[in-house]
Amino acid sequence: MMKVNKDLCIGCSLCVKDCIVRDIELIDGKAKINNVACFKCGHCIAICPKNAVSTDDYDMDEVKNYNSDDFSIDPDNLLNFIKFRRSVRHFKKQDVEVEKLTKIIEAGRFTQTATNSQDVSYVVVKDNVEELKEMSLERLSNMGKYMLDNLTPETMKYKRYAQMWVRMYEEFKSNPTGRDNLFFNAPAVILVVSDNPINASLASSNMELMTNALGLGTFFSGFFTKAAEGNKKIMEFLGLEENQKIVTCMVVGYPSVKYQRTTPRKDAQISWK
Repeated sequence: MMKVNKDLCIGCSLCVKDCIVRDIELIDGKAKINNVACFKCGHCIAICPKNAVSTDDYDMDEVKNYNSDDFSIDPDNLLNFIKFRRSVRHFKKQDVEVEKLTKIIEAGRFTQTATNSQDVSYVVVKDNVEELKEMSLERLSNMGKYMLDNLTPETMKYKRYAQMWVRMYEEFKSNPTGRDNLFFNAPAVILVVSDNPINASLASSNMELMTNALGLGTFFSGFFTKAAEGNKKIMEFLGLEENQKIVTCMVVGYPSVKYQRTTPRKDAQISWK
């Protein structure tokens, strides 16, 4: 429940004006939160100049007061940081600290979600990466074989992927510690799970930025999400229900490659109205 400390409230009405669901009113010069339409977005906590609003639903110790030194980012540096990011598929044989993985997830946890649903969860795989890899490669191989045996004009464009999946599993079985074309011998995998793919994707984007800021590298494995989709064995291994949706798979580790510059991109297609 959202609460207002009447001794601190000065009746400025900033929270009233900023409440998107109009759940706050002024009564006798003090803000009153009705907690009827409220979905706990926290705007009232953030905007109050006197720190008069609190909640017992979340940990108020997480609240930080704004100051420009800790919160401001130079826009040109931020844009360069985004431009410089690379999908990393070469990793050192070095463990990733739990503290850094936790900070990556924090970046996802504080990402906006539709109606403040906060419906994104995370699975971190560290100790059992090899088991997950084998299950995933076996699943991809079976999918590839089925596709190759049942090619149609519509699936012909995926033929090379089907052949690749079969080959990847064969190579793994012949040399389990050899070349890894699924997780690329990275020490950690973070799975971002949500029924709402937009919420999970937004979280994943911020998580990638934090990964790079921590000196780590990552890439998003579409092969793994394809393998896990509808696969009971993999989902049970991860402790997930079959109906849960793994939206992204972040493969994380310390890069063994160093990039020297940004790369060009297509011009943005913009329609100004």
